[in-house]
Amino acid sequence: MMLSFFDQFMSPMFFGVPLMAAAILFPWLFYPTPTTRWIDSRLLAAQNWFLNRFAKQLLEPVNMAGHDWALLLTSLMLFIMSLNMLGLLPYTFTPTTQLSLNLGLAVPLWLATVIIGFRNKPTVALGHLLPEGTPLLLIPVLIIIETISLLIRPLALGVRLTANLTAGHLLIQLISTAVFVLLPLMPMVAIATSLLLFMLSLLEVAVAMIQAYVFVLLLTLYLQENV
Repeated sequence: MMLSFFDQFMSPMFFGVPLMAAAILFPWLFYPTPTTRWIDSRLLAAQNWFLNRFAKQLLEPVNMAGHDWALLLTSLMLFIMSLNMLGLLPYTFTPTTQLSLNLGLAVPLWLATVIIGFRNKPTVALGHLLPEGTPLLLIPVLIIIETISLLIRPLALGVRLTANLTAGHLLIQLISTAVFVLLPLMPMVAIATSLLLFMLSLLEVAVAMIQAYVFVLLLTLYLQENV
């Protein structure tokens, strides 16, 4: 039976039950939990240092009112990064290649920033829809354009994450298929292609980490406009 390259993005099934929820909850098993000891382990100390540095860098340009989101944004970044990284292992599934999951993360968080802006600073939030000094004839057009750009933000968040991960997985599968096909025919070319596949895999690891950071960074920028 011939399988499509896009079959790797289908949710795995076990006795007819999709394992999407299990794939989402699985990364949390790898996180170390705090202990009652006076001195933390090396793994826990390294994790705390990374989280503190990330939260400080991410929320440095944000007002103090936005620092309440530090725990949520840091947890979101770790969650997306773990799903992206685990999806690179053999016989695994990447939930973040599903647009429904990414939009399910992007839309509520984006909507929360918009609601906060209209609740705390309604004049400033509405002022973003119309730049100062706009000619009178262009006011209706600019309001429509800015409203569309505001509503398209969560879609851009979800599509960006989905497209980058999907393209990387497809490229890896295409090159790995070429290696298996070329191995009995042209071994030297297959070896050179496998080296390219190895370098691409390293690049995909970097993409998996960067895309999680970019997703949270854009949410932080949206939050900065509304606090």
